Amino acid sequence: MGESHTRLLILLCSLTFGCYFAAFIRLPVVPLYAKSLGIATGRIGIINSAFFLMAAALSLPAGLLSDRWGRKRLAGAGMLLLAATAFSLSFCRTFPALTLAYLVFGAGMAAFGPTMMAFVAHISPATHLGRSYGWYTTAIFCGMSLGPAAGGFLAGELGYIPAFWVAGGVLLLNLSIFQWRLPADEPRSGEDKPDLLPTLKSLLRNRPLVGCWTVTLGACFGLGMFISFIPLHAREQGLAVERIGLIFFVQGLCNALSRIPFGHLSDRVADRGRLVIAGLLAFAFSMAGFGASRTAIHFIFFALVLGGGMGLAFTSIGALVAQSAAPKLRGVAMGGYNTCIYSGMMISSAVMGQVCEAIGFRNGFFLTAGVNLLLIGVFFLFMKRTTLPKSPPWP
Repeated sequence: MGESHTRLLILLCSLTFGCYFAAFIRLPVVPLYAKSLGIATGRIGIINSAFFLMAAALSLPAGLLSDRWGRKRLAGAGMLLLAATAFSLSFCRTFPALTLAYLVFGAGMAAFGPTMMAFVAHISPATHLGRSYGWYTTAIFCGMSLGPAAGGFLAGELGYIPAFWVAGGVLLLNLSIFQWRLPADEPRSGEDKPDLLPTLKSLLRNRPLVGCWTVTLGACFGLGMFISFIPLHAREQGLAVERIGLIFFVQGLCNALSRIPFGHLSDRVADRGRLVIAGLLAFAFSMAGFGASRTAIHFIFFALVLGGGMGLAFTSIGALVAQSAAPKLRGVAMGGYNTCIYSGMMISSAVMGQVCEAIGFRNGFFLTAGVNLLLIGVFFLFMKRTTLPKSPPWP
């Protein structure tokens, strides 16, 4: 691994950790803040869904813009939007104001997330894509895990408004380091700037890429089921709140820590698609397992399986997306990937609540496992008899 690549990867991971840490401080704070303002629970759910909606809608076009305008410019703009949103939350007093703030938050994350993933592919040698995404996604998950913990602590010790200001301040500090330390993009010629419709047509003919997008949508549908409904399902089985928190902790820890060794494994194998299928079969097994779980030990075991399966599958999916897309189109390819992430979680949150009311949480998790198995089959068909650019042998 070259020194320049190592240095840039450490910088990208550090900046991304800082961004997700600060942005996710608001996760446990905003619902409590909204409740203190007298906003009903149903409307609080709409506020949260506004983020997923905007992030899903804008990730793909934001990725295209990063290919046209330059990655540093768009990622910086996204971070600026996130900082502005964090500060603006302290002035929001009504349901429409909070919803608007979350729409802007989704736009900022859409500009930052896929652009930085494309940045990682841009600075990584072909032999190190798996390792790079292993480290990078670990930084994301650590930020997403520690940010809410810090938010709860800050809100408890200082209050809701100071928590928003701390988040905004950290984001501005992160942005200043980003602008100072990260090298600028090489200028693009007019012929080298992709247009929307021809680019989309080209990408939709890219079978491995569409397969990666499809299976990501299914897995994040399952992830949304886990995040939204495991607390209710586990509570129905008599688990205490502390045990339910342990389920989430075990899943998050296993998910984050497994990505580094699985990233190295991804660079050693000739066919990353097999790792994706293996990881997502474990994912589907965990969904079915949650449906059958009755005790804390059951839930914790399948949380471990879920975390490991996600670590294996998503590290390889990120590398496959980068491997299957032309370098000048990696921004829009990662944008589509992020669109599938947010769309899957949004669809699950919106649809599976009604489904589980009708058939119960147990059958809801079984159904989710079936959806994932179906889309794993679709992924296999898309990857069958396709040839990706060969990576140099692992050194």
